[in-house]
Amino acid sequence: DNITTDHLSPSNAIMASSAAGEYLAKMGLPEEDFNSYATHRGDHLTAQRATLANPKVFNEMVLENGEVKQGSLARVEPEGKVVRMWEAIETYMNRKQPLIIVAGADYGQGSSRDWAAKGVRLAGVEVIVAEGFERIHRTNLIGMGVLPLEFKPGTTRKTLELDGTETYDVSGEPSPGATLTLVVNRKNGEQLEVPVTCRLDTGEEVSIYSAGGVLQRFAKDFLEAEAS
Repeated sequence: DNITTDHLSPSNAIMASSAAGEYLAKMGLPEEDFNSYATHRGDHLTAQRATLANPKVFNEMVLENGEVKQGSLARVEPEGKVVRMWEAIETYMNRKQPLIIVAGADYGQGSSRDWAAKGVRLAGVEVIVAEGFERIHRTNLIGMGVLPLEFKPGTTRKTLELDGTETYDVSGEPSPGATLTLVVNRKNGEQLEVPVTCRLDTGEEVSIYSAGGVLQRFAKDFLEAEAS
């Protein structure tokens, strides 16, 4: 619950032990010049490594003695191996495996931060299903070609007893406010069909998402105008 844009793309100082810090050191930058994540927004290779790099993140897939362990950590599936978040992202990128984020209420609250949407999309996230979205962040996700889906009232990741070993599919045609189906494939072979609300709220948002994002939409419109 309450995943903020600072969780998704922090702006604090870059630590030498972080994925971004290790990358900058490899590029020959002295540690005293690392500065903050915010100062590297124009460098996508550094900014990408800030994705979910906030040490205060709670990823419910990462447990220690039955409790959620705090930190920029992830569990790579199907191996079940817990690694640093960036290492998990790299693993899935190398596999060309599309990802989904399952979240609680108020996803994306906080200050508007473009890399909070850019980072997850570059990580391979194609769908985010949550109990609710902050308005501006939802718009930014669509602009990056990420599909926001909302659980119906009374349904949450907890009522569905999700544990992170599942794989997912989405069926249905995205349209404003449409009910789509989130297909949950459990590890034991059980399949669950969960109705969710498509949070593409306007026809324009559907058009942007269908094009793959706002830049792709702009390119498409430009090429069509040139051809006419």
